[in-house]
Amino acid sequence: QVLLEESGGGLVQAGGSLRLSCAASGRTFSTYSMGWFRQASGEEREFVAAISRNGGNTNYADSVKGRFTISRDNAKNTVYLQMNSLKPEDTAVYYCAAGPLLLGGVLIRASQYSTWGQGTQVTVSS
Repeated sequence: QVLLEESGGGLVQAGGSLRLSCAASGRTFSTYSMGWFRQASGEEREFVAAISRNGGNTNYADSVKGRFTISRDNAKNTVYLQMNSLKPEDTAVYYCAAGPLLLGGVLIRASQYSTWGQGTQVTVSS
């Protein structure tokens, strides 16, 4: 089982940038597909971005395409979410997730993920 810890959240002005990090424990990090989800107050959890276990394939929600970039550094056991041109509607708790060993492609549904981090708050002011 992999353990995940998000960091990098905070308060930022609209139009600004922020980078989230998700540090994973375990020596088999490279075998996990990874994803980012977010949940705004009073809203359902929604998909943000996903990356295959080797980083060769990515997928993004329409709402963040062209603004967010997911990447991973398997040598550092870390997945990142670079967030540019932030908007107030990006305000949410952001969660990192790891998929099961069997699934190595891009996973876009929350039900496909096996392990979740505790979340980090991102607040974008106008």
